[in-house]
Amino acid sequence: MALPRIILIVLIINTLVLLGSVGLNLHLLNNISAAGPVGLFQAAEPPKESLTREFQFFPIEKVIVNLRGQNREHYFVLDLVLQAELEVDQRRLEQIDPIVRNSVVAHLSGLDFQELRAMSIGELQGRLESVLVADLAARNLSQPFAHVLVSKMIVQ
Repeated sequence: MALPRIILIVLIINTLVLLGSVGLNLHLLNNISAAGPVGLFQAAEPPKESLTREFQFFPIEKVIVNLRGQNREHYFVLDLVLQAELEVDQRRLEQIDPIVRNSVVAHLSGLDFQELRAMSIGELQGRLESVLVADLAARNLSQPFAHVLVSKMIVQ
């Protein structure tokens, strides 16, 4: 008779502990959901600057460059994109299209085929951007774009 009483007491204590822990968890979850996410589960908010910063893209298609090779001539076809702030007038980007083409052809045609072929896209973008910025500055023109991007490249 003593054993069933002990089992009953242990069962009642376990039930009370279980009910208490469920109640405590519900209380804590209600407080957490009212306060918002915290700790590891906190949603990362992007900086307010990145939300308001938008760009437009102006394509410059089919810039063709002949390159010297060891045994024959090669050609290089680039499609570029000028990344500009949204406030920049589209006509300003259209007006510098010939200057961009001229700068790219003048710079790349002076390179050897193997040298150009060995360049990474990032390196090529950086070189084209710096050459174009220098060319615009030499012509006393403002730079209406932020970056030069290579959208397509064909080497033959």
